Amino acid sequence: MSESYSLQDLLYLMARLREPGFGCPWDLQQDFRSITPSTIEEAYEVVDTIEKGDYLHLKEELGDLLFQVVFYSQLAREDGIWNFTDVVHTLTEKLVRRHPHVFPGGDLHSRRESGEQPNEAEIKQSWEAIKSSERAEKGKHRVLDDVPVGLPAATRAEKLQKRAAKVGFDWPSVEGVIDKINEEMQELNEALAAGNADSVEDEMGDLLFAIVNLARHLKIQPEQALRRANAKFERRFGLVEDTLISAGSSVEEASLEQMEEAWQNAKNHEN
Repeated sequence: MSESYSLQDLLYLMARLREPGFGCPWDLQQDFRSITPSTIEEAYEVVDTIEKGDYLHLKEELGDLLFQVVFYSQLAREDGIWNFTDVVHTLTEKLVRRHPHVFPGGDLHSRRESGEQPNEAEIKQSWEAIKSSERAEKGKHRVLDDVPVGLPAATRAEKLQKRAAKVGFDWPSVEGVIDKINEEMQELNEALAAGNADSVEDEMGDLLFAIVNLARHLKIQPEQALRRANAKFERRFGLVEDTLISAGSSVEEASLEQMEEAWQNAKNHEN
């Protein structure tokens, strides 16, 4: 059996890929911005593999995601900003700081006394206080300052709502959220009746934002729920296609009524 490659081997490989005159032409052309789409894609592929329960394949997908971190680190090293070791140090330092209930001495090797059980409410309060302090140190004093703009819209909406809720700006019950959804639906209908495309988009956004709020109140992750719905639609539409092909037809040839019948049959088959 051959010797396993190490993290140092991966860092060396990355440096070789970026070696002027000898590296890979594609890798040499990249910069911080150009590889961000790949980073997002690799993160989603990790999630997709987990949702499929393909844990054997997960190893490969996690490697692809790790490679993104290594790539950014190489770019930063070349620019003299920081390197991969700095990434590891910064992450470890931050996690030690944010977990005083695990590392009471403020260093990696400190431990709490045996038998001491941390209080969950106190842990949560401490976590938020530490994060708030970190934001202030970065000059981000407003409540919503550091919610990343590049997140998927539904995920960002959820984070914005959670952050606002922490300072008391939230519906007291799920019923209030449902009333808000009905209100936004009415406003969307009015915009549709007026025929104003910009207003329709604006009201559609308000409705989606309110639906994300409902998911949050129901303790459901909207992005995960929508991925689940996407998978279900894809699965059922595949059954529709199979049904029509078996009948000597296709989705291109079938009427809407025939596709609807096949759709209902697909739903009943799954149930």
